[in-house]
This record gives sequence, structure tokens and C-alpha cells, in this order.
Amino acid sequence: MRTPQGALLGPQSDKLFARGRTVFPGGITRATIERDPAPRYIQKGDGAYLIDVDGQRFLDLNNNFTTLIHGHGFLPALDAVARLLHDGTCFSNPTAHEIDLAELLVDRIPAVEQVRFVNTGTEAVMFAIKAARAFTGRPCIAKIEGAYHGSYDWAEVGQVGTPSTWGSPEAPVVVPSYEGMPTSVADEIILLHFNDADGARRRIAAAAGRLACILLDPMPSRGGLIPPNPDFIAAVIETARQHGILVVCDEVLNLRQSYRGASARYGIEPDLVAAGKIIGGGFPIGAIGGSRRVMSVFDGSAGRAKVAQAGTFSANPISMVAGRVSMEAMTEAAFARLEEMGDRLRNALAAAISRHQARYVVSGVASLFRIHPKQRLPRDYREAYQSPDEAGAMKAMSRFFRGEGIILPADTAGSLSTAMSDADIDKIADVFERFLTAAPASTY
Repeated sequence: MRTPQGALLGPQSDKLFARGRTVFPGGITRATIERDPAPRYIQKGDGAYLIDVDGQRFLDLNNNFTTLIHGHGFLPALDAVARLLHDGTCFSNPTAHEIDLAELLVDRIPAVEQVRFVNTGTEAVMFAIKAARAFTGRPCIAKIEGAYHGSYDWAEVGQVGTPSTWGSPEAPVVVPSYEGMPTSVADEIILLHFNDADGARRRIAAAAGRLACILLDPMPSRGGLIPPNPDFIAAVIETARQHGILVVCDEVLNLRQSYRGASARYGIEPDLVAAGKIIGGGFPIGAIGGSRRVMSVFDGSAGRAKVAQAGTFSANPISMVAGRVSMEAMTEAAFARLEEMGDRLRNALAAAISRHQARYVVSGVASLFRIHPKQRLPRDYREAYQSPDEAGAMKAMSRFFRGEGIILPADTAGSLSTAMSDADIDKIADVFERFLTAAPASTY
């Protein structure tokens, strides 16, 4: 296996990108793929590490955008899937495997009494919103400014504001997420300024008669991976309950915060939870869970359901089995070990920043962390937003890490996996220390 040569791509990645440009717009088929200037193509994953098509080996702190909580090639899941493949990969009929995974989620997540499976986190959020609309008979949703919730129009609007477009904190502007988005979408969205308790009460109450739900990410990744203030959570929940508005927690990413998820960690009792990523064991998955009362909108046993949710590959046995095996391995002890490693890493990064008096701060909890090119810890999306110079500083850091054999996301959350060791944590901290030593005193 080759040691990475700086941050350069190898010739095989270059050749594949040349092929990709002929068949994909922009050369790639996911907007989230990092190009610097071209993407790095991967040959295989091996535990906590990736090996690219040029034979270079990298410690992976992306983990397919926090999905792979056990790292790559988790053997118990692979063995279970291998045994299952000969029996078939998908059917139009249900299997026992979907019940097994649903029972695990119901047993584990306090707010979840019943579940419906889909294929992505985007679908999970979309159907949670539809369920809230069907249950309340109202069309509108409230969400946190800058929070990412996938690609459903009403979920993604308002996540791309900039200083020139986002308006005042007291009345954030609902910025369209793509050219040509219907203007009517913005009319059905109320944006909340994160951790502004008084503002949340005021804006929710003002639109209460139209609001079906409040879409709440307990710790928005794109908003800076900042924990919620208890008074903000209380303001949102109390105002929602007062006006008959449902609370939907998007834990597609943040379910990995604890054995029972992020809602339980922060004392939130949502009506619906959207899940995904880690519950699929590395295969496509999404889930909507919640109280029997609200989940009844999906029940079509006595006629047409209020919300018809299907999906050709929903609850496919491969995702169900891989997810169950992976989640069974995520015991309370496994979550505790990941959190201990996360605390150790965040403390080591913060100590290095202090020693160098560098203009960086670290946020995150449990197995999640994010480095910000800021003098102080951001409190919301606006403060976490990076200027061009700050974005350049983070890109330089990501390049430095790649040159040292580590994949570090430049502008979103980094994540740990159970495949990592204490030596891996030490390596991350050591590379960061060397980056701060090598970087000019002021790089942006």
C-alpha cells in the first residue's frame, strides 16, 4: 500500500474523472463529492481506512457523510448479507427482517412506537412532513435557518442563505435552494434563528394556524454542529404544544449521538423522528417513526391511507439485515467508547489550538466533531458561515490532512467509527498539530 504523496491525485483517479466527465454533468453524480480539483476514486474500504484506485491509504473521517459508524467492511454485517443474497435481494412481499429492525428501533428510541421504512434520509424527512400535514390539516412547516434536511423542496429551502441574502436574524429570509424553485414554497416556510428562544416563540405563534410541524435538527451539522440551548428547545416544544403543532426531529445524522439518539440526549419528546444513515449498516435506508397516534396516517388497512407511502426498494431485506446487525453491535458500551474517543480528540485539538494561539475552534459531541476557522465558537448558522478566506483556510487544512493520509471534510462534520483505535486518534491530533506549526500565523 502506498503512502499518500502530498495531496495530489494519482493517475488512475485522473483517468476515471476524464471518463466521468463524458457521462455525468460536472463529472460526478453526487453534489457532495469533493473535487480539489478532481475527485479521488476509491478502490475499497478497510475498517477505518480507505484505499484509492492508485493504492494510497487514508484514515477516513468522512465515513460516507457519517453513515459508517463501524467503518468499512464491518464483518458481521457483510457475513449476514452474504448469507442472505442467495435467498433474494428484494420482494414485493414483506419479510421478517423488516420487523426485526423495526422492533430494535422501537425498543431503543423513546419517541418511536411505530416505524415505516424508506430508502434515504431525504425520503424520511419528506414523509414525516407529509404525515404532519395529513395529521394536522395544515400546509406549512417551520425549520431552523441553515439546517440541512435533504432534497425535498420544503425541507431544503432556507439552507443556503448568505450575508447578502439572509436578512435580519429576527425575520430570516427564506432563500430558494435552486434556480426555478416555485415561489410558493417560500410562502409555506417559517425560518427560526437557532438558539433564539424568544424569536422562536414569537415566529411560531404568529404562524401557528398554518403550521403543521416544526422540523428540528437537534444539532444542525451545516449550522455549525452546535448543541441546542435548553431554553431554545423548551421554547420550541412549549409553543408547539400550545398550538397543536407537531415536532419532527431529523436524526438522520444525529441518531449516532447516543444509544437512544439525539432527541433523548437533549430531552426532546418529538411526535415524529426521521432516521437513516447508521441504521442501514452501509446500505440505503431511511425511516419515519413516531407515536401510534401520528403514525396512523400511514395506515391503509381500512381504506386509503391519509399518506400513501410505498417505494420499490423500501424495507428491502439487504438493508434491513445489515442495519439490524450493525445496530445490535452498537451497544451502550460501544456508544460510550465512541464518545470517549470523541472527547479525547476534541480536547486534543483544542489544546493544540491553545498552544499555537491559532484562530480555530472545535465543536461537536459524541463521535462528531467540526473544526471552524473562527476566533470563537459559532452560536448559529450565520456565525458558522465561512467567508471566502475562511473557506480557503479549511481547504488548505483538508489538503494538508490528505497529504498525511487522512480524509478530513473541509466544510462539514467529521465522524469517528468503532473501527478506529487510540492510535488513530493520536494520529489525527498529531497531524493537526503539525498543520498549525506549518501554517502561517495568519492564513486568512
